[in-house]
Order: sequence, then C-alpha cells, then structure tokens
Amino acid sequence: MADERDTEAHLRVTGVSAGYGPVAVIHEVAMTVALGEIVTVIGPNGAGKSTFFNCLTGVRRPSSGRILFNGEDITGLPPNRISQKGIARSYQITNILPNATALENVRIAAQSRRHAWSLFTHYRAYRDIIEKAETALEAVGLRGKERELAANLSHGEQRNLEIGIALATEPQLLCLDEPTAGMSAAETHDTMELVRRIAKDLTIVIVEHDMQVVMELAQRITVLHYGEILAEGTPSEIQQNPRVLEVYLKT
Repeated sequence: MADERDTEAHLRVTGVSAGYGPVAVIHEVAMTVALGEIVTVIGPNGAGKSTFFNCLTGVRRPSSGRILFNGEDITGLPPNRISQKGIARSYQITNILPNATALENVRIAAQSRRHAWSLFTHYRAYRDIIEKAETALEAVGLRGKERELAANLSHGEQRNLEIGIALATEPQLLCLDEPTAGMSAAETHDTMELVRRIAKDLTIVIVEHDMQVVMELAQRITVLHYGEILAEGTPSEIQQNPRVLEVYLKT
C-alpha cells in the first residue's frame, strides 16, 4: 500500500509469509505503520495474529517477505537483536518473574540497555538503572509497589508490570499482545488510559480481542483472516466493512 504514510513509515512489512513446514499460517501480509500511530490487529482465532507478532519480534523467522524498521531490514533477526533495534513486546500470557519484586523485574530490563553485564559490579552501583526502572514503574501506575513481589500483584497490575518491563528497554515501537486479556472492566479502563498516555512517545501495534478496546484505542485497524489481510482502515471503516461484518464482527 503506497500512500503518504510511506514517507515516514516507522514499520513496513511487505509480503511476509510464515508457517510450520508446508503449512502456511500467514501469507503475503503487508502493513505500514507510521511514526506515533496506534494500530490494532484483529481477527478470528487461528487468523495468524500471534504468528505475525512473532515474526515482528524475532520469535519466528518469516519464510518470505521483508520487515523494515526505521528503514532498516530486520527480517529474521533474533529477539535480542530486535529488542536492541528498539522494538519491545508484551505477551498474551503474562511473562514476568513472579518471585522477584516489581522493581527487580523492571530493573533487569533497564540494565539490558544501559550497561554491559558484569558479575563483579552490583546493580545498585548503577543509580541510573534504578532511576530508569522507577520511571517505568511510575509510567504504568506501579510507583509505590516497587518492593511487592510480582506474584502478589493483581492480575491487572501484573499485565501493566509487563508493559513497564517493555518500556524499560526504551523502545520506539511497542507490540502489545492482548494487553487487557482477563481483566475486569475497571482494569481494562485503566489499561486503556495507560496505553493512551504512553502512546504520546511511542508507536504501538496491538493484538486485541476486546472490540471496545480496539475501537476506542486504534487509529487504524488491520483485520487478518486465514493468514491474509481481509481489510484495513479506520475504526469506522472497519465497522462498516461488509466482509469484516460477515466473517468476524457478526453484526
């Protein structure tokens, strides 16, 4: 898709396919995400959303196609290299260290960016790391819970802690995999507000099933169906798209 967004594309995916052996899960997927944009990816179960995210973040290597970030080809780089380039991710299933404190969880992520690892230097010697971790916790509403074990946080707080871990790596692009999954209505509202706040400084791509979240947060929506892009557009365009209504929204 060539349009005015291409001149300032932060992320450009062209012709990306991936699967398991001869079975294709996604086929010829293309997407352009502009700097500072919030884009959501939706679709029925099995549509290929997780595989697409895995390709973006280095968990899976595409069988074909290219992924460009800031104009640089990052196709097939491992997750640690993708992270170093400025892409961070949260997971559908909370990926935290339950027996570490909230601060320790975020501090480890911050340290991966600020200093080379050393067995001979205690992390408390790096005051800037602690400050970065505290800033990330404050950004996700967990300031004051630094010493709480992650396992003792509520489900919503654990999901937000994971976003804090991602923010501590100082990303430019944040990929959120179902950030409101399993949350109460109040927790979902708080997380939506959190995403709006952090979006002021980030480009965000979200996989989400909650259509209220999708419609309220997204500036643009991409719909996957059987591994291919079914439709792309603004929330109002997607809500009125006959094909999307037929195969996904069912209204």
